[in-house]
Amino acid sequence: MAEIEVKNLASEVVGKLELSDEVFKVKINETLIWEAVKHYRDSRRSGTASTKTRAEVSGSGKKLWRQKGTGRARIGSIRSPLWRHGGTVHGPKPRSYAYRFPRQKLRGALRSALSAKLEENRITVVDEFALGSHKTKEFDRILRGLAGDQKVLIVDSEENHNLQLSSRNLPKAKMVPGTGVNIYDVVNHQMLIFSKRAILQVQEVLS
Repeated sequence: MAEIEVKNLASEVVGKLELSDEVFKVKINETLIWEAVKHYRDSRRSGTASTKTRAEVSGSGKKLWRQKGTGRARIGSIRSPLWRHGGTVHGPKPRSYAYRFPRQKLRGALRSALSAKLEENRITVVDEFALGSHKTKEFDRILRGLAGDQKVLIVDSEENHNLQLSSRNLPKAKMVPGTGVNIYDVVNHQMLIFSKRAILQVQEVLS
């Protein structure tokens, strides 16, 4: 079984927690992690890029000059893609970049990413985020004691109102509930700090 220390908010070790090898000690599959991150980012693309075809740009449809006898190249419309201010050929149009990604592959990618973080000692577990107030300054001091100046993903219950308020203005911290952990956040943050309850919740979902 994978084992990790449990700390309090003063960064003191208060116990140990055994984690499932099925979730936190699997073979790391970097290709699968890349696929899952790509799926996440593609699904969040707005897909609003748009160009105008020759039917949509402004300009008369009148033939500019007669077909023969002028010595110039023949032309039918001022909106031709060959001309400046003409239409665009095969340009982007609004579309969705989302695609289906198998749930088992997504869970496998999360297991790989969490195993990699644990192997690199980039996961910290605290017994609970029992904050006395919602002041950002106080929580920032606690966070620096646990993770230094690194980019941190904090995982705890949605009901922890003080934690939500105190962490939301910290540029290097992001708080999510146990059910909201996604592959991009795990990969994109240097340190993961779980409450004991949250890491067991994530383990149960991924087992």
